[in-house]
Amino acid sequence: MADNQDERKVEQVVDGTAASPEKVANSACVSIFNSDFCDFIRKPEILRAIDDCGFEYPFKLQYKFMPQAVVGMDILCQAQSEAGKTTGFVLATLQQVESTADHVCALVICNKRVRAFHISQKYELFGGYMPALNVAVFIGGLPVKRDEELLKTMTPHIVVGTPGRILALVRSKRLILKRLKHIIVDDCGTSLEQMDMRRNIVEIFRNTPSEKQVMMFSTSSLSEESRATCRKFMHSDAIEIQ
Repeated sequence: MADNQDERKVEQVVDGTAASPEKVANSACVSIFNSDFCDFIRKPEILRAIDDCGFEYPFKLQYKFMPQAVVGMDILCQAQSEAGKTTGFVLATLQQVESTADHVCALVICNKRVRAFHISQKYELFGGYMPALNVAVFIGGLPVKRDEELLKTMTPHIVVGTPGRILALVRSKRLILKRLKHIIVDDCGTSLEQMDMRRNIVEIFRNTPSEKQVMMFSTSSLSEESRATCRKFMHSDAIEIQ
């Protein structure tokens, strides 16, 4: 029950309906700097943002995969929604991404536009005290020229988007992924079962380095075939969590 309450807190912050940081800081909650998040999140800017959200402890699921995720191990995770998957991989990538980099460091592939916006908002929320961090969202349904013009003027450290639009930008040479360090596939079960989307994701992977961290998350049960497909994108020592 406490996990769901915490998840609602971050949703309220994203939606702008949460209490102010001052009210959160004055609550009776134990400071995040004394909680177990410090066991695997080291950047004080991220810890400060977590503290602003009123979080005290990681979700149960996050305990299972974040210690491995923050050191770059591949993760295949199957769990219900509201379990903290998104916040977990957002924090894990922010911990590893250097905002001084001059290239795209992390890519999140989503099969729905609304999810892409939601995930990008979480990156902006927990990266709020990292002023040099650039996050960009590229999705279908909007003019591709807008995305191309944006990439001419800045290089995002974190890119979130739908497969078709990401691939279009890669093909046009506007989005360069040759130095990518982390790639996350959201709702991998659904994404890899749809043949068109699967082909797009495969081609995106082909334009990334062979040595990178791969994390895949699913809210639906993965069949043995789907699980085997996911693992083809990963290193042999990938961690599988249910």
